[in-house]
Amino acid sequence: MSRVSVVVLAYGPEVWLGAAITSALATPDVEVVVVDNGCTTDAVRTLPADERIRVLTPPQNLGFAGGVNLGVAASTGEVVCMLNSDAELEPGALDALVAALDDGADLVGPVILLADSPELVNSAGNPIHLLGLVWAGHLGEPRALLDRTEQPTTLSGACFAVRRATWESLGGFDTHFFAYHEDVDLCWRARQRGLTLRLVHEAGVLHHYEFSRNEHKMYLMERNRLLFVLTAYETATLAVLAVPLLAFDVALLLVAWRQGWVREKIGGWGWVLRNLPYILARRRQVAAARTVGDDVLADLLTTRFDASQLPLPSAAGPLEKLLQGWWRVGRRLLPHRALSA
Repeated sequence: MSRVSVVVLAYGPEVWLGAAITSALATPDVEVVVVDNGCTTDAVRTLPADERIRVLTPPQNLGFAGGVNLGVAASTGEVVCMLNSDAELEPGALDALVAALDDGADLVGPVILLADSPELVNSAGNPIHLLGLVWAGHLGEPRALLDRTEQPTTLSGACFAVRRATWESLGGFDTHFFAYHEDVDLCWRARQRGLTLRLVHEAGVLHHYEFSRNEHKMYLMERNRLLFVLTAYETATLAVLAVPLLAFDVALLLVAWRQGWVREKIGGWGWVLRNLPYILARRRQVAAARTVGDDVLADLLTTRFDASQLPLPSAAGPLEKLLQGWWRVGRRLLPHRALSA
């Protein structure tokens, strides 16, 4: 098996850090790079004395995106694997991921399982709603009933693997995301270049899942959803979706006000306005690298919300139907053309 570098970030109390690293070290010919982004306990200091473990301590919290980038840059493996500090690899999972890469896939991920109920799925790849929302795919469903022919739109950042050459060609994570949506952005940019993503059903990871370990999650998720949509979609796609996107943002503002995170929602808009020059520059950069147009990628976007994870009021049902009709018509207006490689 090719040498694999497993990158793990440490932040906060890190109850499961030791178990995550032990699960990675169970595979031969592996190194583990730990990025201490602000561990608040002795979890990093008490890691086993193993020459295969390296600890990096940046001067400040780099977020998930920046921390992973730092860890990958300091690693040596031909294959790099991101692993959440609260996730444990099942025996043989790394071997199965590398085998899938050897078989021709470009980015691969395991089935993420709920550690408290390991027969149930935490994520089997994550869908993207055409308005930019993302959620854990197949959450709570039995692993045994997953459709093995279904391939993911994106892979979960809780654990995925990629060859170093592919990671470098994609430029790694965009550090402006800081945390949340950076995995979605990377996977979508890979698809824009015609690369293949594969969910490896033979590989499993037990995730001690919490909705959030970051008090700024709602701000970051909404800000980063906008950053993703504004930089990843082609101009024609944004034009088609302009009215639904604006209407959805206004509706979300009302939801945020009712749920108590309206400042975070407004803060996301403020960040976008302050960073328009960067957003425009990144749009040009992403567009220049892509070889697959949105007319092809449109099939990967869903128009249905997952009611189990995103409960909507009854009045939202007709609006969802309206959006689906809008997209059926609008996507026909997307330009059909071969993009140069």
